[in-house]
Amino acid sequence: MNRLFTFLLATFTVLLVVPEMAFASGDGGERLHLTDSFVGYMAILVFVVSYALVMAEEVTHLRKSKPVLIAAGVIWIMVAGVYANHGMPHAAEVAARHNILEYAELFLFLLVAMTYINAMDERNVFEALRSWLVRAGYGYRKLFWMTGVLAFFISPIADNLTTALLMCAVILAVGRDNPKFVSLACINVVVSANAGGAFSPFGDITTLMVWQKGIVSFGTFFVLFFPSLINWLVPATIMHFAVPDEQPVPSDEVVPIKRGGKRIIGLFLLTIVTAVSFHNFLHLPPMMGMMLGLGYLSFMAFYLKKTHAKVKGKKGARREKYLYETEDSAVPFDIFSSVGRAEWDTLLFFYGVILAVGGLGFIGYLELVSGVMYGDWGATSANIAVGFLSAIVDNIPVMFAVLTMGPDMSMGQWLLVTLTAGVGGSMLSIGSAAGVALMGQARGLYTFGGHLKWAWAIALGYAASIGAHFLINGSYFVGTVHIP
Repeated sequence: MNRLFTFLLATFTVLLVVPEMAFASGDGGERLHLTDSFVGYMAILVFVVSYALVMAEEVTHLRKSKPVLIAAGVIWIMVAGVYANHGMPHAAEVAARHNILEYAELFLFLLVAMTYINAMDERNVFEALRSWLVRAGYGYRKLFWMTGVLAFFISPIADNLTTALLMCAVILAVGRDNPKFVSLACINVVVSANAGGAFSPFGDITTLMVWQKGIVSFGTFFVLFFPSLINWLVPATIMHFAVPDEQPVPSDEVVPIKRGGKRIIGLFLLTIVTAVSFHNFLHLPPMMGMMLGLGYLSFMAFYLKKTHAKVKGKKGARREKYLYETEDSAVPFDIFSSVGRAEWDTLLFFYGVILAVGGLGFIGYLELVSGVMYGDWGATSANIAVGFLSAIVDNIPVMFAVLTMGPDMSMGQWLLVTLTAGVGGSMLSIGSAAGVALMGQARGLYTFGGHLKWAWAIALGYAASIGAHFLINGSYFVGTVHIP
């Protein structure tokens, strides 16, 4: 057994350090082509296995960050080993540092956004909205449209995942006893939240990556508003007639916003303005503006903590208002608690994906894919295919791969791939973070099969949104945009 192990280890070492390869000159200097080598094949295998585990998360209950973290490490170990044995020890280091820098900007940006969302959640902002909708006493069909409209307009600011979870809480609170309504309303929310996130840099990770890359300016994203709206309205209109025309039992539950909640909403909007200003006027990474916004929230947390005892000690109407607005606790708001509640599994997942895809790109696979998709197929066919691919594989690695390929396309084509990557995942429940999250939140009521029944309607909306983009934004398909 030991001899067999030694033989296999020796064989692996030989294949690792003596692959069949050629040298090429790239942006980072002399580079090895490893696509036809053992290392290249092993890297593909490692990535495929890790992503299969990601897609099986609902079955295995293995957090999605774990397999991609392993994959990223293993891929770069193999790549660095090859380069070191060919007298190029720093080539892999330079490439890896470039990927890490891209991740760092995304990480800090998302960490601040998640902290604000958690702060608003802790201040009962979302619960107050939910209780108001439940108390309103609307019928199922009206709630179907209201949750869809709210998801479409909240997701550009609060991101599609958070928005979908909030609207799902409303749907379950009102219609848990009506499985048909819950299923249709959840499908509607997933499509709406993904569509709403597609026309804003803050609405989805893919749009954020495109904006931070400097390809599409902040204001230009909003030309996707009407195509995104059509993407949602087409399937929503079709599904409307299947929603039960009944009246749910209303609730008299009242959930007030805690003290400081409205001011935190204002600070979040100010933080968005700050990030946009850093990017547009100062030509600095928007992440720096978001970190400044974290400073705004930190000082608000300090103010709430210092004034808590004073307000609590007041008498009369102000005390009654205070008791109505906040729970009686020693610490009214702790910013580090909000930071700690960030989606760390998601943040680490992004690290694994960016480094793993970056490793495959450094090996040379993305050049091959780019040549086939954007060379042989053409930009339009390739960008439409990206949407279908994102329904099967998460849109984040797909978009990162496109950005890494860096095909020369017009602004209209970059907007098209932004749109398709953002809304294509709606065709399957597993195609977006919003769909996967809602399958867990409304377990047994919103399912893969239930969503699949309406995939044809969602696909019609997908096709209509692409047509609308070409019709409305035809002037953007002139010229070529080069990635900075």
